[in-house]
Amino acid sequence: MIGKLIAGWIGSKIDQRDGEGGTLGAVVGVATWEVAKRVVPAAFVLGAGAMGAAYLKRKLTTEHGPDTGLGA
Repeated sequence: MIGKLIAGWIGSKIDQRDGEGGTLGAVVGVATWEVAKRVVPAAFVLGAGAMGAAYLKRKLTTEHGPDTGLGA
């Protein structure tokens, strides 16, 4: 609730710079806040998963050595 109020206030202040009002800016600010609340955590999860996969791939490759194909 407080996040929506702050986002609306910031959006309103940004939109008032042109001298016409701030209603559209307030609506856009709240909409941006709502989208960001869902997208940012998802991006963190996906990024952590990608980093974990890269780490495991690197770790497994260095432990067992590169595959030379010689069967030894």
